[in-house]
Amino acid sequence: MTARAAARGLFEPSEAPQPFSGAKLMIAGLVLALANFIVVLDLTIANVSVPHIAGGLAVSVSSGTWVITSYAVAEAICVPLTGWLAGRFGTLRTFVFSLLGFGVFSVLCGLSESLGMLVLFRLGQGFCGGPLMPLTQTLLLRIFPREMHPKAMALWAMTVVVAPILGPILGGWISDDWSWEWIFFINVPIIAVIFFGVVTLLRGVETPTVKKPIDGVGLGLLITWVGALQLMLDKGREEDWFASPFIVGCAVVAAIFFALFLIWELTEEHPIVDLKVFRHPGFTAATLSLILAFGTYFSSIVVIPQWLQTSLGYTATYAGYVMAFSGVLAVIMSPLVPALMKRVDPRVLVFTGIAWLAVCSLLRSLWWTSDATFWTLALPQLLQGAGVALFMVPLTTISLGSVEPRETASAAGMANFGRTLGGAIATAIVTTYWSNQSRDDTAQLAGELHGAPELLTELQGRGFSLEQARAVLEQVVTQQGTAVGTTHLFMVAAVVLLLAASAIWLAPRPRKGVGPAAAH
Repeated sequence: MTARAAARGLFEPSEAPQPFSGAKLMIAGLVLALANFIVVLDLTIANVSVPHIAGGLAVSVSSGTWVITSYAVAEAICVPLTGWLAGRFGTLRTFVFSLLGFGVFSVLCGLSESLGMLVLFRLGQGFCGGPLMPLTQTLLLRIFPREMHPKAMALWAMTVVVAPILGPILGGWISDDWSWEWIFFINVPIIAVIFFGVVTLLRGVETPTVKKPIDGVGLGLLITWVGALQLMLDKGREEDWFASPFIVGCAVVAAIFFALFLIWELTEEHPIVDLKVFRHPGFTAATLSLILAFGTYFSSIVVIPQWLQTSLGYTATYAGYVMAFSGVLAVIMSPLVPALMKRVDPRVLVFTGIAWLAVCSLLRSLWWTSDATFWTLALPQLLQGAGVALFMVPLTTISLGSVEPRETASAAGMANFGRTLGGAIATAIVTTYWSNQSRDDTAQLAGELHGAPELLTELQGRGFSLEQARAVLEQVVTQQGTAVGTTHLFMVAAVVLLLAASAIWLAPRPRKGVGPAAAH
């Protein structure tokens, strides 16, 4: 068989593919889950490696953050295009070419010798990686029998939960013990395994295609407003937000082009992004709940390690250990949730899961102090994992079960776009609020400080100079102020999570499963 004939056989469309079973189903499901895992991992694995990358390329750390920004911008632009790409070229064909492109650009990122090259190749990596997240959902629904769709979504949700936690740990370990290039090279053998599994197992699951014209205007509007918004969010804190003309310009461009994008896509006969999926109340409510809940959850993944390292003196490795506890109960609970969904209204599970996250956030605000022990810090993280599993799995099922089968790829793309954008917006808001609140609380503590002269005298009596004693006192006050600011942040997060939990009741009770032909 020639390569062309083999490819034609792999990409032969099928209206109603026969679901897999047994070992083939298990292996194919793991292969697709691994593809989603490696893409989500790359969202966070480079974060802790920026200083190493900047040093290796002889640029400033602030310039090195473009390695993160470029990937996020490209992915945010490409995720909502998934429905159009799948309809135009086929779900499996789009998946395979995105996977290969992700691997090629990973190699090129590792081989980069300048910041410009690395940013360019990270853009390519993000463009190729973006569609893989929703496409893995669509393909999982095609190979799993209808009654096992909740289990398929549980498998997918586990990768979304675990990957952002492992990313900083793995990135720090690779950068410290190997070199920063390997955070990209490590993708290659994993992608090779995924590609082999796909071409071996996934014949007969391709979706039919429709030769739609390219909505060039809609694509241009999408690229402009998403790119401007992502730049504003990523660079806002560094540029002092709206005190910067650059940030103001990004905000204006994002607002204007977003409005034009909505008008154009809702009136275009063949839109590049199918916004009509939001006509389904279940999808809209689930997506709103997902944006609020995941955004708050993801922003905590950013804030907590920073606090542990900058204020409590934790190393990156031990901060990673604290964060890793979040994945323990999530992994244990995720396989159990589909059985619960057969007995309980999925909306109840979503509400319970997100409300449990709010409880864990409240526990942080009550328990966490500047002298908290490792286990005091780790326990809310451990407990949180159960809530994440309870809301992620049924929320995904409600979302995709609310749309028509032919809209599944578009709906998955829009839900993942909302999740990605929600994480970016929440991170920008939360980190700014945390910084400002910590500064305000530190100033308030300094104004209410009692016994400062006596403490300075005592420190001088122990051999400290006056300047050293003042520095010690300032460090103590700053540490305490940051701890108080952190607890205030988690009080606010608890309120937002309760709002996210309540939003799911806007959705009607979902029908069973996600739909028999949820692959178009």
